[in-house]
Amino acid sequence: MTIGIPQVRAFVAVADAASFSAAAERLGISQSAVSHAIAALERTTGHPVLVRGNPVRPTPLGERLLTHARAVLTAVASLEEVARRHDGGPRGDLVLAAPPTACHRLLPDLLDHWRAEFPGVSVSLFEGDDDEVTGWLDGASADLAVLVDPVEAPPGAVRLADDLFHAVLRRDHPLAGGGAVDVADLEDDPFLLSLGGCEQQVRELHRLAGTRFAPVHRVRQLGTLFAMVRAGTGVSLVPGLAAGMEGPDLVLVPLVQRVGRTLVLTGPRHRPWHPAAAALLTSARQRAA
Repeated sequence: MTIGIPQVRAFVAVADAASFSAAAERLGISQSAVSHAIAALERTTGHPVLVRGNPVRPTPLGERLLTHARAVLTAVASLEEVARRHDGGPRGDLVLAAPPTACHRLLPDLLDHWRAEFPGVSVSLFEGDDDEVTGWLDGASADLAVLVDPVEAPPGAVRLADDLFHAVLRRDHPLAGGGAVDVADLEDDPFLLSLGGCEQQVRELHRLAGTRFAPVHRVRQLGTLFAMVRAGTGVSLVPGLAAGMEGPDLVLVPLVQRVGRTLVLTGPRHRPWHPAAAALLTSARQRAA
């Protein structure tokens, strides 16, 4: 049984894009070439590796092959990088996964810096909640990720920010124009909880304030959360890095209770890093120093 690298590239691209046409565009080849590569892979394995549909998804065998396929492509990228070292800087196409607030405040300048310093490296950004980002990095869908409060970060990880939580209020709220707000003083307002990965910190804020944690609504998207606060549905607690995302008629106010989170830029914990990923993190560390 011999599986070729083009087949592996096509398989991973279709699995990631959930579409043959999108995979073809990402690889810069025709959709017919992608289909032929997948068909060749399935002939070699003797079984289907993808379920055709909308979206396209891996079969159970495909799921088992996918982790190994990603590792193969990482190894190939490393070989290609060694061969290109005489040409100058690192090269490659990387995926960076990050939560919305990091995408909003931390990454635009960093991406611009990388683009100027490493013209041979292309970085695609995947935005997701904290658990999704961790899953993408562990599952090899991402080469780099911004993790929130990681229990264990590998050597070479870069601390990007320490981020304190704030109250988000309408501008006409009685507490919007003063100083720091005590979470206990918000107890009479309906509370909206963001489900993007902040529940642990929000529970801790309520505990420190000695007040009941009783969200009336649980909202996944920050945009929806801000719209509901703007409409007068309630108040919320959000990371400070969300400042600028709230839009008109809302303010972010510091809290008396100081609870925060740490955002760390890292490569994968349990598999080799793409050579270009290591170069990007070294650059980020030097920039943060």
